[in-house]
Amino acid sequence: MTMPLRSFILISLLFAPLAALAAELFVEPAWLAQRLDKPGIVIVDMSNEPQYQRFHIPGARQLPVHLLSRRTRSGASFSIGSENVVKLLGQLGIRRSDHIVIYDDMGGLNAGRLVWELDRIGHTRVSVLNGGLVSWVLEGRKVTNRPTNYKPVNYGRPGKGREGVLATLDDIRAWLKENGGEVLLDVRSREEYIGSPRFPRSGHIPGARWWEWSNSVDFENAFRHRPAAALRAELAKLGLTDPATPVTLYCRSGHRAAQSYLTLRALGFERVRVYDGSMLEYERQRSLPLKKGPDS
Repeated sequence: MTMPLRSFILISLLFAPLAALAAELFVEPAWLAQRLDKPGIVIVDMSNEPQYQRFHIPGARQLPVHLLSRRTRSGASFSIGSENVVKLLGQLGIRRSDHIVIYDDMGGLNAGRLVWELDRIGHTRVSVLNGGLVSWVLEGRKVTNRPTNYKPVNYGRPGKGREGVLATLDDIRAWLKENGGEVLLDVRSREEYIGSPRFPRSGHIPGARWWEWSNSVDFENAFRHRPAAALRAELAKLGLTDPATPVTLYCRSGHRAAQSYLTLRALGFERVRVYDGSMLEYERQRSLPLKKGPDS
């Protein structure tokens, strides 16, 4: 049965605000250059402080990545939590309705951490500048060393975020018993994954597959993300062909894993989560196994 025109228009109007909240995960420098002064666009610089002081994109507000994590007495690193994330956003003058465009100068290494945190609080209008500050500068676009003026606001409470994006130590314990088709992906360096015979507690979680986070970045092409087809081909070699496959990512502190979270999200993977504590937490659990050498 054909839907009456009036009903179709009504449904379209109801869902239009939801569609408007969505944003492209990666945007190009040309796109951002046309919107530098557009209300509702907030640019967040996640390069380090000395770099921000030297020069940054006009209007960018600096957010050092270390403010998004906390260290425990044991030395493990964890998220500061959604309540603190929204306070931090408010201090930066960011509202829930703003479209946040994030960049760094490290191939998305820092930007990915904020994307993950924003997914957890349900802030859907978020994009990452492809190539970050490196691409922006190499394209000859305007930069400044003037700090950006803004006033703190009340962001509000965390919203309903994407489900299942955080993995805990208990989740890893459960995976070790029976992974149930979930892929555990170690995104550290090859040397870290294999481990060192000099240290009794090194290597990787048994059964974890290896794919270094930096594989997603074309450092010879202005730090831009590599083409999706090439990335999908590499992940297919690891058995990651179905975007519905659940994937848990870990590194040493959750930092690099969050960049890979950004990569997999951009490739359309629907069930991706970050083991926040990562190896800084796991390796301290003497009862849990570690394997040296490549996994079989």
